[in-house]
Amino acid sequence: MGETPTKTVAVVTTGGTIAGTRGPDGAIHPTLTGNAFVEHAQAAASVNLVLHDLMSTDSARMSFTEMDVIAEAVAGALADDGVDAVVVLHGTDTMEETAMLVDLQHDDPRPVVFTGAQRHSDHEEPDGPGNLASAVSLATDDAARGRGVLISFGTAIVAARGARKVHTTALDGFAGTTTARKTLGRRTIAGTRVDIVTLYPGVDATAIDAYVAAGASGLILEGMGSGNANPEVVAAVQRCVATGVVVLVSTRVPEGPVAAAYGGGGGGFDLVAAGAIVSPVLRASQSRILLAALLAGSTSRAEIESWFAE
Repeated sequence: MGETPTKTVAVVTTGGTIAGTRGPDGAIHPTLTGNAFVEHAQAAASVNLVLHDLMSTDSARMSFTEMDVIAEAVAGALADDGVDAVVVLHGTDTMEETAMLVDLQHDDPRPVVFTGAQRHSDHEEPDGPGNLASAVSLATDDAARGRGVLISFGTAIVAARGARKVHTTALDGFAGTTTARKTLGRRTIAGTRVDIVTLYPGVDATAIDAYVAAGASGLILEGMGSGNANPEVVAAVQRCVATGVVVLVSTRVPEGPVAAAYGGGGGGFDLVAAGAIVSPVLRASQSRILLAALLAGSTSRAEIESWFAE
């Protein structure tokens, strides 16, 4: 006789490469249902897996609407006192954004673990089954309690906050940056428009003005270096701030802090003088999620500055 399962883990499936198969057209599409994962994992795990087959989509197609649905599903699963942890199967393209949103709302000590795959399920050496097994093992480890949302991927375990995909195909596709963690509570971000503007040599204000005209209430500048731009962008930031649009400065550089150090008419120092707020650690993808959640709650500018400073 086998051991009686001692813990219950809710498995929320959303699609992604882990659910993908290669079709007749040669393209990879998420086609597997959650049962295919749970049956395989249940046979190898000494836990009780409860399936929440939520959606089947490529994560690149995710919008704030789908992210809200996933966050609600995680909260709903944890509303059951019999559930000890949650594992979310998610595509890698936007895992860092959805995991960030869930982490902002997750004030329960029970673990929530995101995982996925770089190889589709009918690949000759799929990584999905192993990633799922590792995620379930982490989720049932008492040492994971109280650590917020985690990403378990390949051999890496990283905190959701500060995480980012660092390689398009490597099996250890995620890395993290240590950052402070506090929660916001439930926030619905669908309907809150926050856009990202990538900066580069010679960039002008065309994209900034277009996003504001389209109704953006917040902008993330993916700056050069430690968070720098040029005089045209600084002038555009001044216009945005004067109309109530919140502008944050991140960087396109993978590692290192963002700092308002440089002047010269377009540096980070000038952007802050024009009214921008620095996001010292979070890169553009997660800065966008945090700003959207803050704006959705009608958070004051002073509170927004405090959140990003921390």
